[in-house]
Amino acid sequence: MKHSRIAISWLIGAACVWMALSFSLVHAQDGENLKPFVLGGVYEGPISAHLDNTRTALEGQGFRIVGEYQPYDGAHILVVTSDELLQVAAASERGGYIAPLRVSLTEVSGNTQIAYVNPLYLRHAYRLNGELFQVSARLAGALGQREFFGSEAGLPPDQLQRYNYTFGMEYFTDPYRLASYRSHADAVAAVERGLAANAGGVSKVYRLDIPGTQMTVFGVSMSQARGGASAHMDDAHQMSIVDFQGMKSTAYLPYEILVIGGEVEALHMRFRMAVHFPDLKMMGANSFMRLRRSPNAIGEALTKAAGGEVQRF
Repeated sequence: MKHSRIAISWLIGAACVWMALSFSLVHAQDGENLKPFVLGGVYEGPISAHLDNTRTALEGQGFRIVGEYQPYDGAHILVVTSDELLQVAAASERGGYIAPLRVSLTEVSGNTQIAYVNPLYLRHAYRLNGELFQVSARLAGALGQREFFGSEAGLPPDQLQRYNYTFGMEYFTDPYRLASYRSHADAVAAVERGLAANAGGVSKVYRLDIPGTQMTVFGVSMSQARGGASAHMDDAHQMSIVDFQGMKSTAYLPYEILVIGGEVEALHMRFRMAVHFPDLKMMGANSFMRLRRSPNAIGEALTKAAGGEVQRF
């Protein structure tokens, strides 16, 4: 009986495809505020009871799973791509960041929350050329679209396109510059070596090459347990501070390293964290101040993984 209820809930989700597409079109036309995450649904039982259904539903909507991992207990991440995502990524400068989308399953009070990053939000934050309405609709069809969350009021598209948290903090155009090599092949090989060695406490979750370009994006896991790395770069440490609301933003993970030609970069933590958690306060128990050492720790860890020269960030 339980499996029947689960199957029925997925079928109901599939019926939302065109509703989600219509919502997206109206959303874009009206210029309404956007929020970083989408809650697909909440289901009884542990992650293990819903993981196979989630994979099947995503694949049924044309997504390919390129990687998955458990960043900490009670959380599971699936990373997906599609032909549409790859096309938009290829058409945009530094567009590789959008090619992998993150889906999370998180256990909360005996239930499993299924959520994902909002591609319409990231389209503006990453200054992309091309629309992602169909991608949004397909995600809604696979996983549901129960509620948008991650910011109480949300942000308008024009603000997202020039987003930074506050004066002096980084924009999308101010990434970590991790390393430089003679060619794209050399850069990719160096990152592969660093991740295989868990350099800086960083390991590979996935690799995704963008067809027709010299862009490759790596998803990475960061853990202080590997090689005596700093606790301030640790995935679980960061999320224990910022992901404190009832609806979980686990789909913030994993972090990306982007190789463009011979250059290796990553979004600066003071941009990436802020754009995914725009309501986070500067001071207090759950604030950026609690993470003040993390931007430099992450920059150093990712630089070691990329084989670059460590510096202060």
